[in-house]
Amino acid sequence: MRPRRQLVYECMLLALLCTLSAAARAQEVPPAGVAAREKPVTRVEILLTGGKGRAAPEPQREDLRLFVDGIERPILHFEKEVLPVSYGLVVDNSGSLKTQIRQVVAAARFVVEKNRPGDEAFVVRFVSSDNIKVLQTMTADVPALKASFDSMAVEGGQTALLDALYLAGDYLIKSASRTAPPKRRRALLLVTDGEDRNSFYKVEQVLKLLKAGGVRVFCIGLTGTLDDMRGLISQSKRETARELLRKIAAETGGRVFYAEKGGELEEAVGEVVENLRVQYVLGFEPAPATGGKSRGRVEVKVVGAPGKAGLKAQPVAPAAKGR
Repeated sequence: MRPRRQLVYECMLLALLCTLSAAARAQEVPPAGVAAREKPVTRVEILLTGGKGRAAPEPQREDLRLFVDGIERPILHFEKEVLPVSYGLVVDNSGSLKTQIRQVVAAARFVVEKNRPGDEAFVVRFVSSDNIKVLQTMTADVPALKASFDSMAVEGGQTALLDALYLAGDYLIKSASRTAPPKRRRALLLVTDGEDRNSFYKVEQVLKLLKAGGVRVFCIGLTGTLDDMRGLISQSKRETARELLRKIAAETGGRVFYAEKGGELEEAVGEVVENLRVQYVLGFEPAPATGGKSRGRVEVKVVGAPGKAGLKAQPVAPAAKGR
């Protein structure tokens, strides 16, 4: 038999080991009734462009810096997202585009030629409220889409830009293929000088429809021929048109590309084609509450990485709680 003193020491050692093990488990397991919680992550989507129609180089997480109300926040999540798209080409055929209609048609052809598997599109031409026509219904057939441009021709009439956008948006929301992948983008590509003369629908009605349907509007603004003379208390026609296009694009998460000089139309179309399908998703931890009023304004900057100094990042959707 072991000596009594040795037996006592062994019992004391065993009791100490049991105590240490229980303490370790207490540190690993949260108290009863308190669930382990992950840190909240806020998601923001950005469009990335290289300027002047150039294809944007592939960025890395370290190429981007994210700020909320001017305060930098670390980027916890970064991914490139390429999705199929259902979109409509909404093309102004009013008399103010008489000298540019050939270039407009050529640009529209270029867009549909860049369609990828899974993409589908339709074509609308518009002049006045009673002269808005769907030239090609929703289809993935590129030759059929290209053929629809042959019937485009400039006509006189009171331009109804907002009516055309409303009807095209309604058609898109109802016609996006039910058999297509559930995760896809919806967009309208509006080619116009931006002047609205006599629409039935108001801009607020158009924006309500588009935002409810998740439709982004990308505008190619051919505003160069509009009068730039300001009145004493009024904007010029060009300023008014630009303001309307900016509002529509900004509030739907799209962009405006102006084409007012030779060669700019091709450059603008090149950027639109990229932005229709590709965007980047960033995730960041929101700043701790400080008691002050936060606007939640998100800004993303591209740092001067080699070959990427010309990149620009634009948040295109309100920040939303992460996946």
